Amino acid sequence: MPKTRGLLKNNLLASLAPEEFALISGQLTQVELEKGRLLYDPGDRMDTAYFPLDCVLSLMTLMESGAAIESATVGREGGVGLLAALSPRHSVCRCIVQVPGKAARISVGALSDAVGRSPGLRAVIERHNDALMGHAMQSVACNALHSVEARFCRWLLSCHDRIDVDTISLTQEFLADMLGVQRTTVTAVAGALQSKGLIQYRRGIVDILDRAGIEAMACECYGAVRRTYQTLLPKSFG
Repeated sequence: MPKTRGLLKNNLLASLAPEEFALISGQLTQVELEKGRLLYDPGDRMDTAYFPLDCVLSLMTLMESGAAIESATVGREGGVGLLAALSPRHSVCRCIVQVPGKAARISVGALSDAVGRSPGLRAVIERHNDALMGHAMQSVACNALHSVEARFCRWLLSCHDRIDVDTISLTQEFLADMLGVQRTTVTAVAGALQSKGLIQYRRGIVDILDRAGIEAMACECYGAVRRTYQTLLPKSFG
């Protein structure tokens, strides 16, 4: 029972019907994922799926030059590698651990066996994929149309939603990759938010001080992504 309760920190797993969860609960194991850990790179065969419990994963789009920008984040509302349970596939992006913590891990083979026995589980995975696709599409528009400051606020809120504390451990380099900007730009934007009393920023650490103020400065994409998840996965995204 304690093991099961720990796994149910992932809202997607908690939203499953008891008979659906029973098909995979015995195959799920908890793992600690350290910050910056690489889970997939483009072209990697996806043999393992992860359901974050209190960590946050980042899906990154890579350029030939080595530049990268975040396409979506995944936390306890969902998982990564789930679609591979419907048909074998290779990753199209880089997936790294953005905020360290625990995740539930399962082999894609075991998840695929369960999906084959449960139309309900298949439907949840398909809806999750639709929500994640909508998230990525919103990020494309956001990165092209909105200011770095507004995107930074959106990103802070998105990350804050997925953890239980007000302190986020992030390096300047990591933030620059998330936003697709230079490190000096991150410093300037973080400094501006700090001067407004919204955050406290020190080397590798962001403290959320005024969430309402951050929400007021964030772009519309924060709310749009939340609404997409709430529509498609109402039981797993609060």
